[in-house]
Amino acid sequence: MNYDNIEILFAEDSLDDAMLTIRALTKSGFTNKLLHVKDGAEALDFIYCRGVYAERNPNSHPKLFLLDLKMPKVSGMQVLEKIKGDPDFKSIPVVILTSSQEDPDIAKCYDLGANSYIVKPVDSNNFFNAIKEMGMYWMILSQPSL
Repeated sequence: MNYDNIEILFAEDSLDDAMLTIRALTKSGFTNKLLHVKDGAEALDFIYCRGVYAERNPNSHPKLFLLDLKMPKVSGMQVLEKIKGDPDFKSIPVVILTSSQEDPDIAKCYDLGANSYIVKPVDSNNFFNAIKEMGMYWMILSQPSL
C-alpha cells in the first residue's frame, strides 16, 4: 500500500467501532485514502515514519486524523498531546471520536489542541449520520491551513 497519499488516519482499537465508522465513511465516499491503525503506538509510528511505515514520505501528512481516546499501548490523549505539541504536525485537524462523555476528557482534549470532540452515538443510524456529517465538514467544507 502507498502510505504517502493517506487523507484520513483513523486510530481505533475496537474492531466493531472501526467497522461501523469505515462503513459510514465508505457510504459517504470518504474512504478511498483512509488508513485504520489499531492503537496509539501505531498511529505515532505512521505519523513519525517508524516501524512498518519507515519508508513513508515524511512530508506527506493526512488531511484529517480521527482519534479514539481509550486505546492500548499509547492512549489517544497521549497521541493528541504529542501531535499538537509538534510544530510539524500541529496543523493536522484532529477529531476525537470516542465514547467518553466525561467533562475532564473533553476539556483536556480541547486544551491539548483537538479540533473537534465527537461522542460516538449508540444508535447505528445516528452514528452513521454523525460520521457522514463529520466527513463532509472536515474533508469538503473545512479549509486547511497552509
